[in-house]
Amino acid sequence: MPSHLLPVASLPAVPAQAGSDREQATGEEPQAVRFAGLRLVYAALRRDLARLPTSLRLLQPGEDEKGEALLRHWHFVNTMLTCHHEQQDTRIWPIVSRFAPELRLLLNWLEADHHNLDHSFTRVTTLVRIASRDAGSAWPVAYAMEDLAARLETHLRIEERQLLPRMERVFTDRSRVGSLSELLDLLQSADGPGTADALAWLLDGVEPALVERLIAECDDDVARNWPHWQATYQRCTAPLWGPADVRGGVAE
Repeated sequence: MPSHLLPVASLPAVPAQAGSDREQATGEEPQAVRFAGLRLVYAALRRDLARLPTSLRLLQPGEDEKGEALLRHWHFVNTMLTCHHEQQDTRIWPIVSRFAPELRLLLNWLEADHHNLDHSFTRVTTLVRIASRDAGSAWPVAYAMEDLAARLETHLRIEERQLLPRMERVFTDRSRVGSLSELLDLLQSADGPGTADALAWLLDGVEPALVERLIAECDDDVARNWPHWQATYQRCTAPLWGPADVRGGVAE
């Protein structure tokens, strides 16, 4: 697996986050976001595949550190995509196929397209590696990224429009299938990016109210350390596409 985006270091103790005013007043727990793991990956992939080509085009000769940072981030996006596909192919699709057999042909196509997309990302990775060291080749590589983003967009729309509505009838509201916690568990078992890296990437640009709800679904350790993880991620990625406050948000 590629190296983490964030430096591995001991985390300072951060006070536990208090619940929202509504939770304190009513005693209600925040409602879980259905299939949050899948939806967050969709949004994060779209976000980065929209801004990575621009950042690559702005790369100037001699900006070796920025070039290396772009390559590291591209590797990270690849790793998250691979783990996302593994979550679907090995954990989600078999269950959906069992309880919604009419979707088997679609699921088979989606799994085959996962392999095609993985190969395409691998080919583009070779180009990004060259462009990160040779700014003169950045523009054609940026176009290759955009072509790949268009292919991925077609795939994601099929999942969102044809599969997720059916999954809402297959799985109960409290199911962990496709959840953020399931994705984080998979990353840990697959020796993928750590929770700090994955959460910071997934929640980059997400509305604060939604972030609060999602963090509430994680354990206390995540809630305590989240502010530090978020600040570190923003500091590490600011050279690529600017400070967090000028990047724009991701729609819920």
